[in-house]
Amino acid sequence: MTSIHPAAHPAALPAVIAGVDTHADTHHAAVIATTGVHLADAEFDATADGYRELRVFITSFGQLQTVGIEGTNSYGAGLSRHLRQSGIRVVEVMRPKRQAPRRRGKSDPIDAFAAAAAVLAGGDMPTPKNADGDVEAIRVLHAARRSAVKARGNASRQIKCLLVTAPDFVRAHFRGLSDKNLLASLNAVRPGPARDGVDQATLHALRHLARRHRYLSEEILQLESDLEVIVTRAAPALIAAKGFGLVTTAQLLITAGDNPDRITGEASFAALCGVAPIPASSGKTTRFRLCRGGDRQANCALHQVVLVRMSCDPRTRAYIAKRTAEGKSTRDIMRCLKRAVAREVYHLITNPVAVPRTDDLRPLRLARGLTLQTASGHFAVWPAKISRIERGLTRDDELADAYRQWLQAA
Repeated sequence: MTSIHPAAHPAALPAVIAGVDTHADTHHAAVIATTGVHLADAEFDATADGYRELRVFITSFGQLQTVGIEGTNSYGAGLSRHLRQSGIRVVEVMRPKRQAPRRRGKSDPIDAFAAAAAVLAGGDMPTPKNADGDVEAIRVLHAARRSAVKARGNASRQIKCLLVTAPDFVRAHFRGLSDKNLLASLNAVRPGPARDGVDQATLHALRHLARRHRYLSEEILQLESDLEVIVTRAAPALIAAKGFGLVTTAQLLITAGDNPDRITGEASFAALCGVAPIPASSGKTTRFRLCRGGDRQANCALHQVVLVRMSCDPRTRAYIAKRTAEGKSTRDIMRCLKRAVAREVYHLITNPVAVPRTDDLRPLRLARGLTLQTASGHFAVWPAKISRIERGLTRDDELADAYRQWLQAA
């Protein structure tokens, strides 16, 4: 249902700006002139038909320059996609501070006009994510995997807690088992009816939790299999870089979005990930710390990459030794490393490089009749590393080239 307030004639104001206050079921749009004059506002359903009606409404008052939308990654995601596909420039309007509604009041028309006024005032208006490509597919699968991992962890902890307070014969039967054997034993248990007493009810609860754990593990494996295909297609150079796993790569791609060109530079990406250095000096102390804002999940992903590189990357370990000799603490060194990794991620996402092919290595090894143990023994590495290089899961160009030459000469 639409309700349009009377406004000035659109012919007198050819350049206009629109603002939209988004909700779950309805969106409220407002149009203002570039002089700040309020023209009209209306409410539309948050459906495909409502998006079309809203687009016609905001473009009927003159030449539409920009649309400011609150919640482009939540309630306004569908509307943002529709407007961008129609060639309309969309920017994200931040939620106003709490003091502003107290001064001017709060309603859907007021919020919509405030969004349009914020666009007119200029400032740093972020470009929303497109959310219509591989990265959006990664985001939804990653969200499902994350919740499944949390639920599996909860099931595992509940099993341990129930065993602590379980009847003596139940505790004695499952005491000393490894986690894997414990789950297998609980899946295979066949207790009597749960209403026969505490003992049977406890066994029923433990079996249900173990079956939930098994189901969630299968679900996680399936989600990771799908994620691996899409992540490798979306950013082969990034997932092949040193220290980057499937989950960390997926999270960093989600942070960048399907349109990483919206990020103005590597410094902006570092700020987006919460690894931009800011001054933290006082008196005779001169130091920097990392910004505590940004996407904390991306910050966690960068932290994991740094931990991996600190443990097994020769260049990183040499850098740590150098900065330690200069008097830097481990925390300061890790801050520098996280900023450097963010710079690398930004360039690999915005300017991807070709990843050398390694799919010829395994057929070549099998044709020579060589085992992974033989190859790993020759290069003094673990067999798993050779296997991961063959499958394209780990990138080590020097080792891959040496391995190929060795196979061809064998």
